[in-house]
Amino acid sequence: MNTHNTARAEPDPGKASQQRVTELTLLYHVSRILDQSLDMRDVVSPVLESLAEFMDMKYATLTLLNRKTGDILIEAAHGLSPQQAERGRYKLGEGVTGQVVLTGKPKILERTSEDPQFLDKTRRGKRADTSFICVPIKVGQEVVGALSVDRPYQPGHDLNDDVRLLTIVSSMIAQAVKLRRAAQEERDRLEAENRRLRDELRNRFRPANIIGNSHEMQMVYDQIAQVSKTPTTVLIEGETGTGKELVAHAIHYNSDREDKPFIKAHCAALPENLIESELFGHVKGAFTGAHADRKGRFELAHGGTLFLDEIGDLPASIQIKLLRVLQEREFERVGGTQTIKVNVRLLAATNRDLQQLVGEGKFREDLFYRLHVFPIFVPPLRKRKADIVLLADYFLEKYSRENRKNVRRLSSAVIDMLMSYHWPGNVRELENCMERAVLVAEGDVIHPYHLPPTLQTAEATGTQAKGNLKGIVDAYQRDLIVDALKSSRGNIAAAARTLGTTQRILGYKVIKYQIEPKKYAG
Repeated sequence: MNTHNTARAEPDPGKASQQRVTELTLLYHVSRILDQSLDMRDVVSPVLESLAEFMDMKYATLTLLNRKTGDILIEAAHGLSPQQAERGRYKLGEGVTGQVVLTGKPKILERTSEDPQFLDKTRRGKRADTSFICVPIKVGQEVVGALSVDRPYQPGHDLNDDVRLLTIVSSMIAQAVKLRRAAQEERDRLEAENRRLRDELRNRFRPANIIGNSHEMQMVYDQIAQVSKTPTTVLIEGETGTGKELVAHAIHYNSDREDKPFIKAHCAALPENLIESELFGHVKGAFTGAHADRKGRFELAHGGTLFLDEIGDLPASIQIKLLRVLQEREFERVGGTQTIKVNVRLLAATNRDLQQLVGEGKFREDLFYRLHVFPIFVPPLRKRKADIVLLADYFLEKYSRENRKNVRRLSSAVIDMLMSYHWPGNVRELENCMERAVLVAEGDVIHPYHLPPTLQTAEATGTQAKGNLKGIVDAYQRDLIVDALKSSRGNIAAAARTLGTTQRILGYKVIKYQIEPKKYAG
């Protein structure tokens, strides 16, 4: 502790008694403040005001140490402007405050003008008529911050008495400081986690990661790029399993709303008697079971994007309310009278022909045109044959990794079957098919018998064999040899060992079936 020898007057019993009463009164006030709350945001300012009142001080600051960065920042201040408090930033060991937090020991400066350790980062001035006292705030043995005061310089006044009093106050508020720091660190952790998740979602759903290089998918990518940065309503059309939700994610995470909520609602999965409440919310007592006010999907998506899947199944009564939201950007909760305004970008998807539903009187024409501002059609898998093997390889790698298996490729016969199948379930069916194949595969290659029965059936696949038994056996043998040569990179001897035959016999069959081993050497 930096102290200077000062001439001391003879102690005055009356003055000492008065000082003791002042100290006890201050401590009583601080304890009353802490009894009301342990939230540091509620207690620190009143505590600093009490110090100002009872210690005749000019300024007071409470600083906290950020354990990750090593920065010491002013959390609360008395007598300083917000701009001055913002300038009060220290590193461990820097200035008086940095030294106190680093060493855990108090510091006294009798005159701020005479000590180079007083950096005056807040620019309140280094003065000969001002003393500075700084004490650590400890939680157990750990220093978490510092409490400091500026008070008028008084010759003969023992500043160690002030150190003792401030140390007691700092120990009293230590628990509140601990809770505040824990809350701040948790908030920092959550913000970092949110950033990580947003980046992960952005990477997962950006158009570059939607699998497919076909001309049909390139058109979809171009449309996503055109509409993402606008607030335009988008209608995503396509059969079940084509990836409409993936397109919706790509639009959101490439838009200006990427950091805002992305809320989904599956219209076909919501019961008709609950769908209004799910979309628009309800007030307490609106119906049996409505025990409290509840926000709907529109309110939850405020500032962000609402994705309504299978919008063709929306009941007529809800279609009217949805039309109003699209036109006016406002609605009322079920059972409520207060009008709620929202800023929501709407994306809708359907596997049904909405125009046909309009003609049948099952879908409102005015709502259809409101939704049909910018339609995107996601093609079925059978219309994008060029992407089938690409998608199959992607799912093969994905589920091999997830199941810790070493399945690396598809046999030629499997590729033929995948290309011949009509895929009524689209990409979703292909994904399920490859997941199953990986699970049942024992080696590193997917063979036809690993595929689901629907693909193995000749009539279903369109690959029914032509010719006699000898021709079918020859075709199967040729596929086996080609697969073995692919695995051995064209090495006939290695392929023969894989197939359990001799190099001479395999060489004979290579000539018979007109196979070129060099073709697989790469």
